[in-house]
Amino acid sequence: MADDGMLLNFEIGDAPLVSQVKFKGGRWRDRVKANKSAKAASQGGPEPAAKPRAPYDLNRPTKRPRGNDDGSDHRPAKAPRTSDIPWVPTHAMKTGLVSSSLFTSIPTVVTKFDEEAPAKPAEPAKPSNAPLSEEAENFHTLGLARRVAHHLATKLEMKAPTAIQKNTIPVLIKDDSDAFLQAETGSGKTLAYLLPIVHRIMELSMNEDGTPRKDAKVHRNSGLFAIILAPTRELCKQISAVLEKVLRCAPWLVCTTVIGGESKHSEKARLRKGVNILVATPGRLTDHLDNTKVLDVGTVRWLVLDEGDRMMEMGFEDDIKAIVGKIRADKLATKNSEGLVLDGVLPKRRVTVLCSATMKMNVQKLGEISLEDAVHITASKSEMEKDAAENSGSTESAFTAPAQLKQSCIIVPAKLRLVTLIALLKSTFARKGSVMKAIIFISCADSVDFHYEVLKDTVTVEPPPPAQEGDAPAKKPDVHIETTVAPAAYITSPANTRVMLHKLHGSLAQPVRSATLKAFSGCKDPAVLITTDISSRGLDVPAVDLVIEYDPAFAVPDHVHRIGRTARAGRSGKAVLFLLPGPEEGYTSILPSSATITPQLYESILQKGFATNVNLPASSQTNNAETESNKRETWATRAEALQLHFEQRLLAPAPGFEDAEEGPKGHKGKFSKTGGKNRQPVKKDNPLLDAGRQAFRSHIRAYATHVREERVYFDMTQLHLGHMAKAFGLREAPGGIGSGISRRTHKFTPATNGQKGGGASASGAAKPSGGSKSKFDDDEFGQVDEDAAKRMKAKMKMLSMNSASEFNLG
Repeated sequence: MADDGMLLNFEIGDAPLVSQVKFKGGRWRDRVKANKSAKAASQGGPEPAAKPRAPYDLNRPTKRPRGNDDGSDHRPAKAPRTSDIPWVPTHAMKTGLVSSSLFTSIPTVVTKFDEEAPAKPAEPAKPSNAPLSEEAENFHTLGLARRVAHHLATKLEMKAPTAIQKNTIPVLIKDDSDAFLQAETGSGKTLAYLLPIVHRIMELSMNEDGTPRKDAKVHRNSGLFAIILAPTRELCKQISAVLEKVLRCAPWLVCTTVIGGESKHSEKARLRKGVNILVATPGRLTDHLDNTKVLDVGTVRWLVLDEGDRMMEMGFEDDIKAIVGKIRADKLATKNSEGLVLDGVLPKRRVTVLCSATMKMNVQKLGEISLEDAVHITASKSEMEKDAAENSGSTESAFTAPAQLKQSCIIVPAKLRLVTLIALLKSTFARKGSVMKAIIFISCADSVDFHYEVLKDTVTVEPPPPAQEGDAPAKKPDVHIETTVAPAAYITSPANTRVMLHKLHGSLAQPVRSATLKAFSGCKDPAVLITTDISSRGLDVPAVDLVIEYDPAFAVPDHVHRIGRTARAGRSGKAVLFLLPGPEEGYTSILPSSATITPQLYESILQKGFATNVNLPASSQTNNAETESNKRETWATRAEALQLHFEQRLLAPAPGFEDAEEGPKGHKGKFSKTGGKNRQPVKKDNPLLDAGRQAFRSHIRAYATHVREERVYFDMTQLHLGHMAKAFGLREAPGGIGSGISRRTHKFTPATNGQKGGGASASGAAKPSGGSKSKFDDDEFGQVDEDAAKRMKAKMKMLSMNSASEFNLG
């Protein structure tokens, strides 16, 4: 049979076949040189020799000097440097480790900074919320009983009222109309409504001259006369503490609190014993009105809604409607159970008092629910007339911070936020007694936990020595603050060698929150409180000199309440706002302020804070001494070294992993049970690294929750996630930002219907999103038993054999 195939002939020549060599890696010049050498060797010629350098000619003419346009030979001098900022190194430090690129790829700052100092120092602003002069006003002239006025002057050291107290107390004493109190934070609104209530209740058992009445006697079982609602548990505790101090002049009157997080059984027991003034949160009070029969509201004459705008924002509208409806549904009793006549002394109708710093739409809605023909009371008579004449048709009214409060904003890039915060705190506590307490506001609880763990000192507090015979027993430490109060590192100084760090947010248990706030208020050492917006309303902590808004507030009214924690009752204070370069710089234009908000650039803060060496935690003090080499370091190198220190702390192995029991082949650590003989150690991430990742995710989610009107300044599309990750000590931005709060886990199911795995395909489609570990990566979610693993192994082997036969060509 003839072969019909085609025969192809190729001419390849007589020269031997030479394989072409391709060089990879190395420098470009080295690759070019190697290619030339290989080409010369393949052609049989010698390697190209380097061109010899020509000898230097001594008779060579000199270079012609460069002349100017006018023919002169004078060379202009270099332009002088316009900035005194030292050169910032961007190379790797001499430690041999990779340096964090903090000062590269920094966004351009739009704000223009005025470097010229003012010719004349500005006069200090007159406090707008300070008490009035003693000669002009006192509490007795406002209509309060002598007993109350004397108690305020001698025991509480309050001899003169503030402006809002001066305008409110006479109205609530003489009239029985509803009232809306509007004044700036720290102006004394709490006492403005407490003092008239206490005064009128005391009149039931006392004459005008202070002598007790013989025909009437009021005690805790005489009835409930006033209910005060507040949005948060901390504010309820503070109102109750102030009220208890006032009631020391009338010990026969009793007040108590009913708030969430406390035992209902204990609260019912206190209500059963009798109470005259009740401070409560809306949710818990609604519960007691439904389920506690001993709570009788027939004698209630006052209902006070403190921080009404905050209660509406927190979703208490339905609870407030229910409370107001139940109180108004009961008939107003003219006598109590003991026959004491209440009319003529107490109001003839139920009086509702609404307190708020702002006149927002939700406050107006709350007023429609609770108020009837209310009187609008502000700090001054002129403001009352102006509001009545001009703001009657407006939807909202602006509110400014105290005049004596000094406000500033720091324009700092995202990657420099953490080191700039430490530099600011370090310079703040550089002098003894300059600042005693500072509050740092952060957007979310996860970020509060992370910054607390990062800034606290790692040294363990030694227990006190046992008491000797005859000595007073040592005070036991409070177990509730073991995880929320600790000494601080990085921000101490020779002047303040001990700075206490506190954290507070809504995810903590109520006893822990109360104990932490009490510890911060009573701390004698310099103290820092890292908190969320839970501490922005109504809390009056003494000696707060500095408020730092590390994360901007979600709305302008929240910003006003935050900075209102300082500069209270006429005292001075400072507020610092952190902003990112770009759109956020325009945020200051919408902030209400009685004074100009001074912008600052981050270099000045870093220069001042890192002028000296940073005190690292006790466990990291490898090179913490002030040596000659450290003295020659600049603020920039210290900032880079500190950022590198944080990154290394997060990347360090988990505590106890290296010290775990030794496994096979000399490995240490925990081992997986599914590996059989070839078990591999399971590496566990540093808890601080996990906290940093979770804090980053929560921060980004919180950043997207600004109110609609302010999102033009807080634009998510302009946020650099990689740079923001450095502010949490991370070298890359973690994923899973949009996966929600709960951690997603994938259950392992046996393979069915020819599938190779229970929901896990070869492409990895069942891999958990957001960078979270799957069930096979970590044994945290339980182990698969060895028998099941063997069965699955045999099943996979059988499937692989069947699939291989399909493509068998031989």
